[in-house]
Amino acid sequence: MGGSRAHVITSDRWTNMEAVKRWRSSWRFPTTLLCIYGFFSTVKPLEPFLIPFLTGPDKNLTTEQVNGQIFPVWTYSYLSVLVPVFLLTDWLRYKPVLMFQSAVLFITTALLRWADGVAAMQAMQFFYGVVTASDVAYFSYIYSVVDLKRYRKATSYSRSVQLLGYTVGSILGQVLVSFDLMSYNHILVFTMVLTASALVTSCFLPMPEQSMFFHPNPSTKRGDADSNTSMDEIKEEDKGETEEHPQQEKPKESADSESCGQVVLQLWRDFCQCYSSRQLLYWSLWWAMATCGYNQTVNYVQVLWEHVQPSQNFSIYNGGVEAASNLLSAATAYSVGFTEVRWEQWGELALGGFSGLGAAALFLMTFVGNIWVCYCGYVVFKCLYMLLITIAMYQIAAGLSMERYALVFGANTFGALVLQTIITSVVVDSAGLGLTIIPQFTIYASYFLVISVVFTLRGLFSIWTTRRHKGRKSEKGPPDCEEHRL
Repeated sequence: MGGSRAHVITSDRWTNMEAVKRWRSSWRFPTTLLCIYGFFSTVKPLEPFLIPFLTGPDKNLTTEQVNGQIFPVWTYSYLSVLVPVFLLTDWLRYKPVLMFQSAVLFITTALLRWADGVAAMQAMQFFYGVVTASDVAYFSYIYSVVDLKRYRKATSYSRSVQLLGYTVGSILGQVLVSFDLMSYNHILVFTMVLTASALVTSCFLPMPEQSMFFHPNPSTKRGDADSNTSMDEIKEEDKGETEEHPQQEKPKESADSESCGQVVLQLWRDFCQCYSSRQLLYWSLWWAMATCGYNQTVNYVQVLWEHVQPSQNFSIYNGGVEAASNLLSAATAYSVGFTEVRWEQWGELALGGFSGLGAAALFLMTFVGNIWVCYCGYVVFKCLYMLLITIAMYQIAAGLSMERYALVFGANTFGALVLQTIITSVVVDSAGLGLTIIPQFTIYASYFLVISVVFTLRGLFSIWTTRRHKGRKSEKGPPDCEEHRL
């Protein structure tokens, strides 16, 4: 009896070990770990209350210092490190950049907790710009460790969990502040614990064996039949040269520099080919312009709320508003998948019309001077942007391979940051015009109004051209119809 029972226990353990091994080798294991990492790295309870914290007794900064000297550093930092981080992410194969991101996020929170003064807060914003630029590793990692058929599920899980993290952080921050359960400083310490959990989780992520450009999978075809020269062709040429001269081995440094040169050359060819499509160019233009305006609005909206209703005189609900805007934005974006609309025909008109509604919401936030109008206008504005950016992402990605997906989206983000840097340096930075918050938001609202006019006119022109083309076809009738009658 004892021997048979021991045999059963050993058999059960062996079965459990086999099940664990199968799970660890499946796509669910890295996806689950990445989702855990994404959740803990985005739960930031203090983020909706950053302006009251910086301008309150803890840091004792003025609104002008925060608005004109501290916040602009994030934009400059994000722009300066985006391209290097994008290349390093691919070269280092994602995981080291994720670990680096969580470590820098920990440093950012520590500076926010223990450092004082304008210079220290500017350093904090610089590090946060590095954290934001490293998001490319989070959104690219999953594509290197799961099969193509799992892309949709893995992407939806990782993005949804990140949104859940932002929502939980906003709600948690609102509860802690409203019921006075924690001080701002204690909330920051709690955030550091969550960030440390993300760092530990990133250590257990499996290391990808390949990446998109520097470490491609030689057995995977890119699927770009219309490409002039692919990476596979370049590799075949290199292979042929090696076979012709087997005794002449290239030094490692030369091979590495040549590989980097091939990657840069291929990136440039893919970039030119993608943007040769006029349709993609218009969608990307809206992406860059609207994302620039959206980032500026989100970055400085707390300053506007503080101006309309100072936190010292009012029980603020910034966390609840952020949570509501995230949830409604997710629902709005999700609904796009169930909307039967020919976006290739009506999309540009939708971009113009909804951008106009966003401009109207910003004008109301700026001139009404009521905190609840500001809150509602912000929720409407954010939902409209998330709706349109989802449509734009779908339209752009529909005809692209995954490599070009990352390249085009990265290029659009870079374009948005260039525009944002120009606006920040001229409008916001104290070294430029250094405008106060009301003139700033007047410019942002007018900016979206210009976007609305441009894309509405473009959409109307596209519809008129399409209908005119169809009308000419119907007038000509079916080809060779007279011959068939004879």
